[in-house]
Amino acid sequence: MRKGSPIVNQTRKGSTWRDYKKNKHLLLLLVPALVWYAIFAYGPMYGIQLAFKDFYIREGIWNSPWVGLKHFEYMFTASPHFWMIMKNTIIISFYHIVFGFPAPIILALLFNEIRFTFFKRIAQSISYLPHFLSWIVIGGIMLTLLSPSTGVVNYILELVGIDPIYFLGSDKYFRFTLVISAIWKEIGWGTIIYLATIASIDSQMYEAAVIDGANRWKQTLHITIPSMLPVISILLILRAGGVLDAGFDQILTLYSPAVYGTADILDTYVYRIGLEEFQFSLTTAVGLFKNVVGLMLVLTTNIIVKKMGQEGLY
Repeated sequence: MRKGSPIVNQTRKGSTWRDYKKNKHLLLLLVPALVWYAIFAYGPMYGIQLAFKDFYIREGIWNSPWVGLKHFEYMFTASPHFWMIMKNTIIISFYHIVFGFPAPIILALLFNEIRFTFFKRIAQSISYLPHFLSWIVIGGIMLTLLSPSTGVVNYILELVGIDPIYFLGSDKYFRFTLVISAIWKEIGWGTIIYLATIASIDSQMYEAAVIDGANRWKQTLHITIPSMLPVISILLILRAGGVLDAGFDQILTLYSPAVYGTADILDTYVYRIGLEEFQFSLTTAVGLFKNVVGLMLVLTTNIIVKKMGQEGLY
């Protein structure tokens, strides 16, 4: 019987429907998630039309006049800051991907090499803790540690003959500080999915490698990492969709007008012109632009990953 025959397709549909009926009680667990997405993800899409209107609060969304692509034209051609902000967003996000994405992979591989279970659990727990701290708390800690006059970091630098550095007020060091602090906060939490992937690898593969004389490095290189590639590829695809998300909470907490030239990103720009200047139509246009670019990057990355022989999203 051919794979694409109507009989086969009908059998698959019947089997799928039976699976749904069999697990109908488990499917009820999806209801809260579906309601959340309906309210907070799909509901706000009604406001996308603001990107093509001059929105006036008195007139409301429906009665505000249509202006076509006016806000997009202003954004790309007339805005004095847009391209600088776009460059900052891409550079900071690029740093996060290049340095931040591999960090939990490397840490997961190191955790996997720890032979003492108690020490391994302690190390994992310590690495998870920063994830549960808000950027407001971390921002206060960083202001204290990195203060050019009373900070511990600059005190140590002075001991070795280096002049104090204003890490959070210097264009030269601010991006570096962003990336390091983001890695410190999320590296432990990011190892969870990779450690679960490593734990699912068949132990017989390692036993066969030991018999063949492979040391720990070769086992990691030829068994562990290749087994992690499907998960890595999927997470990379999802991360590609967030290239224009450079860390709003972190930057809003840490930056100041002194570093706007290197730290101002799309999200902070939207925050300022939206909540402080009430330009809701322009901010909606910027948000729509971000989402379209993110979707295109996800689709493109998915195609590239699949052509490289790895597992994609679909």
